[in-house]
Amino acid sequence: MQMPEGLDDLYQEVILAPYRRPRQAGVLQEPDLKSEGFNPFCGDQVILTLRLDETQRIDAVGFQGEGCSISQASASMLADHLSGKTIDEAEALVRTFKGAMQGEEFTEAEIDALGDIVALQGVRRFPIRIKSALLGWTTLQAAIADYRTSLPSLRDRTSRMCSLH
Repeated sequence: MQMPEGLDDLYQEVILAPYRRPRQAGVLQEPDLKSEGFNPFCGDQVILTLRLDETQRIDAVGFQGEGCSISQASASMLADHLSGKTIDEAEALVRTFKGAMQGEEFTEAEIDALGDIVALQGVRRFPIRIKSALLGWTTLQAAIADYRTSLPSLRDRTSRMCSLH
């Protein structure tokens, strides 16, 4: 089966390299954030784990997965890009990427910040593959939501701090 023109280059340059040699591969022990993503339509799976440092920046990232080259390469590229970011910066990254997958164009600043990830916007020409490209990103979004839900509310923390004095 012949690939549509342009898709072959997309696979070769952007997708196959991180798919064949994923960075941040493996699940972290005792992560601060963890989520498992699954695409029931194609069977792609991603487990994303993150550890935060004392300044609440992402210090370590690990991912493990199975599935097509697009889902795994996208998750690898995401994992590689998260180090040093805050949770808010990671959320902004997810919003930007999801917007691009839905047809929004990247700004010059976003192109500079995302580097090679920008090339994944070529996947949107093949709508059936967009969910594959987004799997790692939606898994990160779920990990952040779970993490935020698990944090004690500000009011609870304040009342505990006041009771200590």
